[in-house]
Amino acid sequence: MRGVDRDVIADIGGACLLMRSRLIARIITSIYDEKLRAHGITSAQFALLVAIHQIEPATRADIGRFQHQDPSTLTRNLRVVLSEGWVEERRYGADGRRRPIGLTRAGEDLLRKAEQAWSAAQVQATDLLGKDGVIAVMDIAKRILGPTA
Repeated sequence: MRGVDRDVIADIGGACLLMRSRLIARIITSIYDEKLRAHGITSAQFALLVAIHQIEPATRADIGRFQHQDPSTLTRNLRVVLSEGWVEERRYGADGRRRPIGLTRAGEDLLRKAEQAWSAAQVQATDLLGKDGVIAVMDIAKRILGPTA
């Protein structure tokens, strides 16, 4: 019985999409973190700012749905970008329950200043994934996000 379990576990370890996709995500994330570090921002914060820009003004729920992110992770990342002054809660469009969030001038400036670091990370990640890997990632993201991707 133990030998059968080992074969199944070995099969899982060798073919598991979860393990492979998490490995790829960690490596790609570390590439962007390294390049963006000089600008005082992490890849998660950078991605959040870009997402907010894409859909702003957006509520926390809108942002969470757009990024497929759980509320606690979103809250933690929003806390940082709000405290840094990169985004702000907007008064217009607020209705007492919903407080739209949008980029500030400082947030826009940060994204523009970090563009060269992002480009360098993009090149390194593209080299790692290869042309077919990039196409696959972009196609998968488009299927997940829909036409807004």
